[in-house]
Amino acid sequence: MSGLYVVATPIGNISDITQRAKTVLENADIIACEDTRVTKKLLSLLNINFSHKKFITLHDHNETQKIQEILTLLEEGTHTIAQVSDAGSPLISDPGYKLIRACHEQNLPFSIVPGCCALICALQLSGLPSNRFMFAGFIPNKDKARIDLFNELKNIDSTLIFYETAPRLLKTLQTAAQIFVEREFSVAREITKIYEECKTGYPSELIEYYTKNPPKGEIVFMVAPPNKIEQKNIDIDNILKQKMQNFPLKTAVSQVVSEYNLNKNEVYRLAIKIKDEQ
Repeated sequence: MSGLYVVATPIGNISDITQRAKTVLENADIIACEDTRVTKKLLSLLNINFSHKKFITLHDHNETQKIQEILTLLEEGTHTIAQVSDAGSPLISDPGYKLIRACHEQNLPFSIVPGCCALICALQLSGLPSNRFMFAGFIPNKDKARIDLFNELKNIDSTLIFYETAPRLLKTLQTAAQIFVEREFSVAREITKIYEECKTGYPSELIEYYTKNPPKGEIVFMVAPPNKIEQKNIDIDNILKQKMQNFPLKTAVSQVVSEYNLNKNEVYRLAIKIKDEQ
């Protein structure tokens, strides 16, 4: 059983630990983790005695320095090393990537112990298309960097998934609403915990909801794929405005849908928006 084991841990509900993960953590003589306090609390909840275990702190700021220490232990061939993050699957916006690359390069044994992953759980909760999705990590804190990231990704034909913090969610929703026009958003938080919540809707709906109900906890923010209007790169606003000058709203919508092979609900929503603005 010696070697490196990359172990997924619960993201909120302790019952989500797998039997294999628990067995590896029990048998590991070395545990590499982000925060020893968090990991020791987990082990205590699992009734795992850790008094004889060696802990190596491995996080974003020291991963390069700690890799060699772990590689040296693996080369001895007698240690079982479990690598965990504070919660969820390691390497997903968490440290460990450089360590796994080094194991590949030096042909050292490692294995994955699968389990919880917040982005997958959030996608399942959202009701957004899940046949194709892209995880883009944490959203930048700076306004320009946030806008640049959204503009870079806005034409990708897949559901976009981001991690975000609760205090920045409203600003993110407001920025995203200007760039991902007429798309559904979804916000999942406190996944697997008592106050688990997932809200899916259009930007104005979510902005109104989270203005009245300031969010807490860990946030996963998701954006639906581009609709047909965006994909066809049609100036549908002007086309609809011209049609609506000469025809009733429903007729204008039907003509645009037929002429450009668009989704009727999407065109109708845009027509109502134009009418309200006028």
